[in-house]
Amino acid sequence: MAQVTEQGTLWNLPNFSGELYTADATKTPLLAAIGMMANGGIKLADNFEFPTSSEFDFAAAAQPAITETQSLTASSYRSMGARSQVKNVAQIFMQNIVISYEKLAGQGRLLGINSLGQSVAVQSELNFQVKYALQKIARDLEYTLLNGTYAISTSAAVANGSRGIVECASDASNTVAAGAVKLTKTLLDELWQTMAGNGAAFQDMEIHVNAFQKLQISNIYSNAPTSKTEGGVAIEEILTDFGTMKIVYNRFAPAATLIAVDKSVLGLVYQEVPGKGVMFLEELGKTGASEDWQLFGKVGLDHGPTFAHGTITGLATA
Repeated sequence: MAQVTEQGTLWNLPNFSGELYTADATKTPLLAAIGMMANGGIKLADNFEFPTSSEFDFAAAAQPAITETQSLTASSYRSMGARSQVKNVAQIFMQNIVISYEKLAGQGRLLGINSLGQSVAVQSELNFQVKYALQKIARDLEYTLLNGTYAISTSAAVANGSRGIVECASDASNTVAAGAVKLTKTLLDELWQTMAGNGAAFQDMEIHVNAFQKLQISNIYSNAPTSKTEGGVAIEEILTDFGTMKIVYNRFAPAATLIAVDKSVLGLVYQEVPGKGVMFLEELGKTGASEDWQLFGKVGLDHGPTFAHGTITGLATA
């Protein structure tokens, strides 16, 4: 169905009778998981840039061969741990709501089939549009947490973009290219081995996948049922040499990509507008015969060290 991108009027927001449904995704599992973490997974910042980790490397492990004579000048045998900083940004999430007085006054006007006793499905247009706008922001944020591309503002005309998990995995070389084949245990094992080699700790892992890849995981790890009257499997966790991986069906995951997320390092970073909050609804000044509101917030993903996450890309989807 077409989206209304201008002011809401009596004609582009018609009322119908009948229960309201949407076929689009409304569940945001990664956003919900971060919000339910012990500390809320929420931080405040007064700068749109914020650090996600400070990282350092060790020299390659080796057996020392230091003589007694050499040890007398120990200053010749030192290796200093240099550090670098990884950062992300908070970006704007915003929705405007404009509903004409004519639309608000015409709440009883129904289109479509109207039998005796039927009533309008939307009792308050403003309440419906606020709820819709909040869900729209939540959907956009969930998509960004997984798929966001990093961009930093350099002027008022350049938007910030928060880095998502898929880009984290790519930046850390924690990604396996499937080459358009179906998901296999071999590909999964290669991902775990790649992540382990690059330093992943596998502390609280979730695998986020779309519908087709969720079915592939159940097929890979399924066992023949013992019951003669019941069949089927729904794999919710897999045990690996590096820990347990929880399987999450996420409609915002790319169809051809499996995303491995370490929740233990994740958080949301908000920028608070003084006197208003971090995600707020406010009425705008009148410019005509309409109710004008806006939802506004600035949010970014604290993804922790990029090497904590991984992906398998280019998977077959049929």
